[in-house]
Amino acid sequence: MDFEDTPEEAAFRAEARAWLEANAPSPEDARKMGRETTNEAESLKRAKAWQAKKADSNWACLHWPKEFGGRGATPIQRVIWEQEESRFAVPRGFFEIGLGMCGPTMMNWSTDAQKQRYLPKMLRGEEIWCQLFSEPSAGSDVAGLRTRCERDGDDWIINGQKVWTSGAHYSDFGIIVTRSDPTVPKHKGLTFFFIDMKSPGVEVRPIKQISGTSNFNEVYFTDVRVPDSQRLGKIGQGWEVSVSVLMNERLAVGDAPGPGFDEAFALAREVELESGPAIRDSNVRQKLADWYVQSRGLKYTKFRTITALSRGAVPGPEASITKLVSATNLQNIASFGMDLQDMGGSILDPEVAPANAIFQQALLYSPGLRIAGGTDEILRNIISERVLGMPGDIRVDKDVPYNKLPTGKA
Repeated sequence: MDFEDTPEEAAFRAEARAWLEANAPSPEDARKMGRETTNEAESLKRAKAWQAKKADSNWACLHWPKEFGGRGATPIQRVIWEQEESRFAVPRGFFEIGLGMCGPTMMNWSTDAQKQRYLPKMLRGEEIWCQLFSEPSAGSDVAGLRTRCERDGDDWIINGQKVWTSGAHYSDFGIIVTRSDPTVPKHKGLTFFFIDMKSPGVEVRPIKQISGTSNFNEVYFTDVRVPDSQRLGKIGQGWEVSVSVLMNERLAVGDAPGPGFDEAFALAREVELESGPAIRDSNVRQKLADWYVQSRGLKYTKFRTITALSRGAVPGPEASITKLVSATNLQNIASFGMDLQDMGGSILDPEVAPANAIFQQALLYSPGLRIAGGTDEILRNIISERVLGMPGDIRVDKDVPYNKLPTGKA
């Protein structure tokens, strides 16, 4: 591992930081925008403006090829930019799926004409994309999906349901994997498309969450007609395309956003318990010590990934470690923060809650992060099999045709 920037990387970091300091909202402006933003539409408007501003200055999707609006930058330059941007309170949450997963998928599998049509608008934030994978009966086991497609001349007819689709209610397009042949094993009978989310027969139903927001959705497909020209990969090659999406997803999801060790440590220094300052309590200190050790472990694990990217490697299964540990830590730290605040932990209003309610908000959204991008169990399997080289899980359905798999009674 190499913990230091090369001279070229240090110069790039300084350039990125200077642009952000000159163009990103100040902390006070960010707080003001947060107080004034009362609905998702306004937040989306601000996010699109920031994305366009980055694109105009050639800071959006640096690693994308120049013909699509990027710089053709190296993977390590992409990581440096993301590190620097994370220091500023800029709008986030609307483009990560499109730019981190859908964009690379289109680059790898679509035609040149489609790349020219869709990628520049995706980069500028003019068109938003979503990922249509999970289903009510196929979450962790994506290949067990039931949404089907049937050929009809030059088109395909899609029927079925997806669920937990982030941002589907404001997305313009989406990538979707469907079952085209139920007579072969489940991983072999899949076909992949990109679709217009405004197509007739597409119905999006937002799911109300405990936090009061509706970031996730159910999406229903009733005789949705999709041209064969929007197929990505060959017929039956859907699993291979899906794996390329998932590999990019692990890198795109990365760290869980929210309070970490530093915020927990700061809160422990401020809170007074009956026995004195919380930071002097042995139980509190033990938790903080554990999270500090884990944060250092994550830091050096990410250094390994950054070093590999700097040498031209592609995202590997090691990215699962960061996501697994950081998402679990976020939930634990959020719960700790609320407990430490005592009755104040029940206050959700950031204007009056201790620490601006960051722990309360984190506790509400953190469980979803342990599912998004692969559940804890799936990530542990990936780490054990592909990182540690342990024997794989027994798969009794590996060579069984999909339509012969036993299912529950309807």
